[in-house]
Amino acid sequence: MQEANALKNKISIEKKISDKLKGINEQSRNYIKDVIELINREIGVNKILSLVLFGSQRAQSNERTTVSDCDLLLIFKDRVSNRHIKEMEKYFISLEIKHNFREVNSGLVNHILEVIQQTTGIFVSHFLTKKRYWDQVIFHKIFRVNKVFSTIFAPRNIVLANVISNSTILYGDDLRNKIKPKIRITIFEIFRSTVMNLMISFFSILLTLFKNVNSIKYQLEAIKWTLKASNYYCFRDSENLNKIVNRFISLERPKSKGRAKKFFSDFLYLRKSPQSNFNFMIRAPFRILKIHIKAILFKKIYKNRRESKKIQKIIKPLMPGRSFPLRF
Repeated sequence: MQEANALKNKISIEKKISDKLKGINEQSRNYIKDVIELINREIGVNKILSLVLFGSQRAQSNERTTVSDCDLLLIFKDRVSNRHIKEMEKYFISLEIKHNFREVNSGLVNHILEVIQQTTGIFVSHFLTKKRYWDQVIFHKIFRVNKVFSTIFAPRNIVLANVISNSTILYGDDLRNKIKPKIRITIFEIFRSTVMNLMISFFSILLTLFKNVNSIKYQLEAIKWTLKASNYYCFRDSENLNKIVNRFISLERPKSKGRAKKFFSDFLYLRKSPQSNFNFMIRAPFRILKIHIKAILFKKIYKNRRESKKIQKIIKPLMPGRSFPLRF
């Protein structure tokens, strides 16, 4: 009887999400179906409050590349125990390896990469959390990353804002608007983004010492999140990378636009065809720093212009025509 109910639940959820999986590539579809089967087998799909697909693998996204992972956020009911969630972690890692969303390396290198991935959430395709953590916007509990690292370095509000604006609800309730009012974007977010992405960038350069590691993908991820974070800080939207690139090229001085175009052209090409390019990797940290500086300067100029317009709107009603002195 229990097995029959489990099968019924699995068929039911697959029917509900089938239309939303159209347009998603076969690799991601198969991964998502295996995730549903895993959850149904371990705790039952009725324990899921919301299943969220975000990032480049969404059907509406045109950013899918060979280095893209499939980002799934699963929000469980509060009664699901932390022990159950922790036990499922190892099965999710196996699924990521099975569907080629995670590389398998042996020895010391593998251990280092595992620590980096679990600390930062980079190249992790599953995030398991509970409703109360989501409602309270507890970042390290939502993305199951290191608490100290995320508190000091992660641009938490920008990441959450990007997830909210760049996601699809595959199953369950839409809980995104519940936390939207709690997200505040300040200049400290962009400072954290600068430090975190520079750390990943320099780390990727160190990884070039190991021939069996695809170090370029870490560099590309650092640049991608630099662009995403800086763009959201400036424009409060989550446009595709091509549009964001064009925005930041337009912020360059005329003499610097050629170099910026060359760098971003290399970046977009390497995302589609990742290969070793040490010259690009050496240039990347300087470009990451420059993008963040451009974002801060743009926001400052935009804020000054907006305040200037507000002042003009206040002054104009006090100046009817050009008659002076004012008479009452």
